[in-house]
Amino acid sequence: MQKKVNVFKFGGASLKDASAIRHVGEILQPFAGDSLVIVVSAMGKTTNALEEVAHAYWHGKPDEARQKLHDIHQSTTAIIQELFAEVPEELTASINDLFVSVEWALDETPNEEYDFDYDQIVSLGELISSHIVAAHLNAVGLPTSWLDARDVIQTDNTYREGWVKWPETEERADRLVPPLLKETNFVLTQGFIGNTSENYTTTLGREGSDYSAAIFSYCLNAEAMSIWKDVPGVLTADPRIFENVSKIDRLSYREAIEMTYYGAKVIHPKTIKPLQNKSIPLYVRSFIEPELEGTFVTDDAGDAYPPMVAVEPDQALINISTRDFSFVAEHHIKELFEHITTTRLQVNMMQNTAISFNVVVNDIDDRVERFCTLIDENFKTTVDRNLELITIRHYTPDVVESLRRGKVNLLEGRLPLTLQMVVKDVPVMRRKES
Repeated sequence: MQKKVNVFKFGGASLKDASAIRHVGEILQPFAGDSLVIVVSAMGKTTNALEEVAHAYWHGKPDEARQKLHDIHQSTTAIIQELFAEVPEELTASINDLFVSVEWALDETPNEEYDFDYDQIVSLGELISSHIVAAHLNAVGLPTSWLDARDVIQTDNTYREGWVKWPETEERADRLVPPLLKETNFVLTQGFIGNTSENYTTTLGREGSDYSAAIFSYCLNAEAMSIWKDVPGVLTADPRIFENVSKIDRLSYREAIEMTYYGAKVIHPKTIKPLQNKSIPLYVRSFIEPELEGTFVTDDAGDAYPPMVAVEPDQALINISTRDFSFVAEHHIKELFEHITTTRLQVNMMQNTAISFNVVVNDIDDRVERFCTLIDENFKTTVDRNLELITIRHYTPDVVESLRRGKVNLLEGRLPLTLQMVVKDVPVMRRKES
């Protein structure tokens, strides 16, 4: 009888340098006899650096793009040389091939669709890290098979936000992964990336490696999934922004879905639903202190929680009104959402009055400008930028008041358990000295 599979996911902070990669090996040593599928993100800030390559290339700056790619190659080589006393020839060849493939792409004319080029370039990060981590695990006595996630995860042609084709993906996971687990207890693959039927690379959305791990967990009927983070578990707020945050020991699937949907960064929003559908427990554990219990996400975690805060920066508030001064009616909203779909705006909040429609979206690339241009014939628009969307689950009056200080509240919405407000900072007024 085959052992149940566990799925581990390690993020970029867990792989930022040679020392961190060694620590991953140390974490995995106690699991040497288990069947593990290990999903890894790109190392450190590699995704950000590759985004700069894609941006320069698509905006007609090939020399700048090549230089930025060269810098990434140099930093990758430095990590490899520090990690291995003797670098495996196969690893060197694999890494060089990956960089050459992108160099060749930079010689071509950019595609009309930026998101297509983005996915072909930025996906390099996960491929690089997976080869390096797999080679290190084999070097330290943890036999590991390398798997290209694109051979398993099949998506549609929505670049930068690929939608998973579940039947095809399940069939491939069931066919490809178990034989590898018979050869080696560990199978290591990439997060964030998938593949179309035309054999083009897609990505699953920024920070999508958690979702990749959930996809593998679902398809393989995993016993459990663990996400290894640089925090002790799921916290009541981002410790980089707030003081006195606390860890939540147990969390229900539903509460985790709500938190991630509203912007909590510790888990990707799409991660929980596949796990919930098969009652696969999720552990969010500390990469820094792996002996700690972390947060346990499951069905029966209760429903009593402290206030939890999520902050989404880089928001735009678009105020829309008709040019003929008519009320904003159903046919207007239908037209607006057709264009929202076309430009792939991510709507986080909306509110309408008789004569206007307000929508809060992630301010990404030039999507807001393209949307406003598309609706310009029939609608007038004004855009407020550089805003924050603050969401408070299980809000209390004192928490709400503390988060409003020093802010102008542009839009607010309340549900029984959730309060959202779109805000911007304002300078503190002081009395002039006489």
